[in-house]
Amino acid sequence: QVQLVESGGGLVQPGGSLRLSCAASGSILSIYAMGWYRQAPGKQRELVATVTIGRNTNYADSVKGRFTISRDNANNMVYLQMNSLKPEDTAVYYCHAEQGLRGYWGQGTQVTVSS
Repeated sequence: QVQLVESGGGLVQPGGSLRLSCAASGSILSIYAMGWYRQAPGKQRELVATVTIGRNTNYADSVKGRFTISRDNANNMVYLQMNSLKPEDTAVYYCHAEQGLRGYWGQGTQVTVSS
């Protein structure tokens, strides 16, 4: 089992920045990819960004150039730096870890972009 705990969400004005963190614990060996997903009210959960153990990254088109995902393998952490935030970025952000055929989710952290 892998446990994921997110932190760093909150309320920010449009154009502002936030940094999300996700700490992985438990049976963390062989976690291949980690990433962030988000779910806005009334919408399906969607991919935001992923990073593999080799630090290859993938981003949703809507966040390219504004968000940066990074991974600290030594400390089992993954981060999401979010800049130039827009109201449409408002959502619950979930950390995800892929280990073999299994996927794990964190409990989510709320990000609200509003003036």
